[in-house]
Amino acid sequence: MAGKFSVPIFVESRYRVNRRKVVECVRGELTRQGLSHDAEVSVAIVGRRKMLALNRKYRNLDKPTNVLSFVLNEGEKVPSVDKTLILGDIVVCYPIAVEQAAVENTLVDEKICELVAHSVRHLLGIHHS
Repeated sequence: MAGKFSVPIFVESRYRVNRRKVVECVRGELTRQGLSHDAEVSVAIVGRRKMLALNRKYRNLDKPTNVLSFVLNEGEKVPSVDKTLILGDIVVCYPIAVEQAAVENTLVDEKICELVAHSVRHLLGIHHS
């Protein structure tokens, strides 16, 4: 049985994102991965400048990327006061997602969901094979 999953979302005001689809994507991936504990994953949809700043600060990389995942506490599961497992944050670069969706001939919301699902797996400790 899946836990309750909280998905706070921040979207820079100029971007049109289907918030409900993002929430469903996070919850769906947590369920597919068998998480039964109450959990929280936050998602931010940002522009190139913000993503570039994050990459410079945290990855010493001088370019924006499509998505970043920030585990709240690397290697440890951190429950909040109410026993909700705070997994971490996902940041998606909207303009890059739009470009990738066009190249892949898919909808932007579908591309964002793909990036978010990939990042949820990273937050759970599932990495590239």
